[in-house]
Amino acid sequence: MTQTDDCGRPVRDTNGDILDNLEREKQFALRSTETGISDLPVTCTVHDERIKPVLGDVSDWETPWEDLQIGERIGIGSYGEVYRADLNGTEVAVKKFMDQDISGDALAQFKSEVEIMLRLRHPNVVLFMGAVTHPPNLSILTEYLPRGSLYKLLHRPNNQLNDKRRVRMALDARGMNYLHTSHPTIVHRDLKTPNLLVDKNWVVKVCDFGLSRMQHHTFLSSKSIAGTPEWMAPEVLRNEPSNEKSDVYSFGVILWELATLRVPWTGMNSMQVVGAVGFQNRHLEITEEIDPTAAQIIMDCWHP
Repeated sequence: MTQTDDCGRPVRDTNGDILDNLEREKQFALRSTETGISDLPVTCTVHDERIKPVLGDVSDWETPWEDLQIGERIGIGSYGEVYRADLNGTEVAVKKFMDQDISGDALAQFKSEVEIMLRLRHPNVVLFMGAVTHPPNLSILTEYLPRGSLYKLLHRPNNQLNDKRRVRMALDARGMNYLHTSHPTIVHRDLKTPNLLVDKNWVVKVCDFGLSRMQHHTFLSSKSIAGTPEWMAPEVLRNEPSNEKSDVYSFGVILWELATLRVPWTGMNSMQVVGAVGFQNRHLEITEEIDPTAAQIIMDCWHP
C-alpha cells in the first residue's frame, strides 16, 4: 500500500526510489474513478489548505523542491524556464513557471496541464514524473530526453539525420494519434518541432501541453491566438473554432520540415505568416526534392 505524509501525498520509500510504475498506475486508476470529496488528512499547512481544493488530484503528485538538484537550463519560453535536474538519482526535466501567482490564471493553466499529462501513457508522449505545487517553485517534472528537440536536430550544422531515420521520426506521429483517440479527445494546439523531444534511441515524443485542451464537444474555441504561427492552421490563426484537424495541419508542417530540412516560412516574421496562411490561403512550397508519396501526405494534412 502506498505510504502518505501528513498531507496525504504519496512518499518515496527509505531508499528514495520513485514509486513503482505499477503502483502509480493503480493509484491513478483509483483516483480517476473517485467523484466524491477526498477524505485525506487535513493536518496540512495553510498553503496546502488554499491550493489543494483548487488543484485536486494534482497535489497528490507533489515532489518537494528540496529533493531536486537543479542543473543547467535547457530551455526558455514565455511560460518560464526548463532545467535539467536530478531527482533521487533519476534525471528529470523541470518546467518552472514564470507566473507563480496561485490565485490567477497561472494556477488554472498549471492544473490543466498536469491533469492532461496524468491521463497520458504512450511511448511517443513525454512521461509525467511529478509536480511542485508550492510557489515560488511551481513546476512540472517530466522524463529527461537527452537529444533535445527535433527542431535543433533538424537545423543544426552538419545534420546527421539520414532519410531512413527521418522517416522513422515521422512515424512517431503515433503520439499525436494517441492524443486524438483519447476519450475525451486531447487537442495539443501547439504541435511543432520545438515541442517534439528525442530520446537516446532517436524516438520522438510529444511534450509541452500548456496550450492543450480536452475536447468535450465538437470544436474548441479560444479568446486569443497562442502558439507559434509558422506551424499553426489557418482557422487557428483566424481565431476561429478548431478541433484535432488543426493538429493534423501542424503535423503536415512538421513532415515538410523533415522532408526539406528547412525552417518553415524563413524570411517572414510572425505577423506576415498570420496574414499569408490565415488570410491569403498560402501554403509552404512543395518542391521536387520532396518524395511524391510524402508530398501527397503533406497536402492531405493541409486539405483534410
